[in-house]
Amino acid sequence: MINEIHHVQVTIPRGTEEQARQFYCQVLGLQEIEKPAVINERGGFWLQVGNRQVHVGAEEGVERLATKAHIAYQVTDLAEMRRCLEANDVAIQEDVPLPGLARFQIRDPLGNKIEFIQPL
Repeated sequence: MINEIHHVQVTIPRGTEEQARQFYCQVLGLQEIEKPAVINERGGFWLQVGNRQVHVGAEEGVERLATKAHIAYQVTDLAEMRRCLEANDVAIQEDVPLPGLARFQIRDPLGNKIEFIQPL
């Protein structure tokens, strides 16, 4: 039986790992964790987010800008996250308000949709 989420995966084009690392580790401040050696040749990297993981995998042929698929990160200070992203020239996309949540979306430099949420 399913009792929790272990990890989620987003994909990036092969060869863009350093650009993705700069965004996810430097701009968003996520911690890279060691990926098992047996799958290193596949490309990409892994991140720790709280008690969960985000796997950034390398994959060709994905139209990232055409999908609604996304990760939603819950943050403690949505306004500060917005300021950080804007300071790094990341375009903010407003979204339909949801009861009890403040939120906005972005696209990472490789086209993946990301949502940031703060409970009100």
